[in-house]
Amino acid sequence: MTNRKMFFTMLWGAVFRRRSRAMMAVIASLVGAATLFCLASVCVAVPQQMNEEMRAYGANLIVTPASATGKSQGIDTATVRNVTALIGAGHSVKSAAYRYESVRINSAPYTIAGVDVKAVRALNRHWNVTGDWPGSDNVMVGRDVADALGVKVGSRVTIGYRAADASASASSSASAKSDSDESTETAESSAQGTQSTQTTQGEQTTQATENGRVSSDIMDNNGTEFRISGIVDTGGNEDSIIYATTADVAKLAGSKRGADVVEYSVNAMGDDLNAIVDGINRNPNSAVKAQTVTRITSSDTRIIAMLQTLFWIVSLVVLVLTLVGVGTTISSIVSQRRNEIGLRKALGADSRAIGVEFYVESGIYGLIGGLLGTAIGYVLARVLCATVFGRAIGFDWLLGAGSLLLSVAIAVIASIPPVRRATRIDPAIVLREE
Repeated sequence: MTNRKMFFTMLWGAVFRRRSRAMMAVIASLVGAATLFCLASVCVAVPQQMNEEMRAYGANLIVTPASATGKSQGIDTATVRNVTALIGAGHSVKSAAYRYESVRINSAPYTIAGVDVKAVRALNRHWNVTGDWPGSDNVMVGRDVADALGVKVGSRVTIGYRAADASASASSSASAKSDSDESTETAESSAQGTQSTQTTQGEQTTQATENGRVSSDIMDNNGTEFRISGIVDTGGNEDSIIYATTADVAKLAGSKRGADVVEYSVNAMGDDLNAIVDGINRNPNSAVKAQTVTRITSSDTRIIAMLQTLFWIVSLVVLVLTLVGVGTTISSIVSQRRNEIGLRKALGADSRAIGVEFYVESGIYGLIGGLLGTAIGYVLARVLCATVFGRAIGFDWLLGAGSLLLSVAIAVIASIPPVRRATRIDPAIVLREE
């Protein structure tokens, strides 16, 4: 019998003749592999899944005019189209444009936003709307506006536009988009630039009231009558805005211009999202300034950081427990085979050959446990993602291969101390005991 054949014969006997001990080592590796693969799969899948879920809560990037001229004219359709194409390169994206104007209802100032209803509705799926979204000659008012006016769905209000009031809408329109985060300054400065230009124009031309669009008297209640089709309640600054179609706002103001703010919901986060913002801001031909909405991006980053921290803590605990479990099992096997090891050394077997046999035996336990544990871990990860996110995840073959290699490596590393003790056994002492 050749040495190689003898090696595999002894290895076979060591693994399958001591099934109880072998089973304990396999179970220890199995539990470790299942836990680690499940956690790793969730950590890989959750950021993407969570990013998709967070996109239902509004934009994570806004674009405003970069220059004074752009602020007065707004962002034109061609620019919006080019910026959207740039942002959407390699990412799924939703966008909605907002034009803000200052209006008066019962002599009180309010901000009206001209929007593409379909785009805003798709972007802000979390908005709670009672009634219908705005349509032709119909507006949707925020909850705060409805309470202040004492109106409900179906009521009619007269909205008057005064160019001299336009600058008053800057603060409210900007804060509605950014909710006291860093992007407030961007949106606010854009709205202020737009409205101040309109104020100057209004003062210079001293426009008279015509079709309810312009009034020079602060107490003048003339205007255009609209029906309230719905009331939006978000708990945020959107509750203080009146929403109408872009066409109705242009008709009310007596002019057409571009958007003051364009919101984007991009399927990107962290460095990828920052790279998109930097790309837009570095483009000299874009004529716009981009900025992330900190309220959304910070939530993404914070939750993912907490998840990754939890993953590393649990992984460390699992690794230690796996090392202890496999190491204890191998130690028990070495103790049982102490006489055998002494006899083999007395017959001429060297310490290296004995050590290799134990290392291979431990690797086999790790391989079997890793295979079973990876399969179980994938099932657990799939059930977890389906329960929490309502979506299934695919099997990551690279992660699976890593799980197997890690299981084998842990089993071999855990066997180093007991194997070193086995190779130091003195055959003379063992034979005397016999």
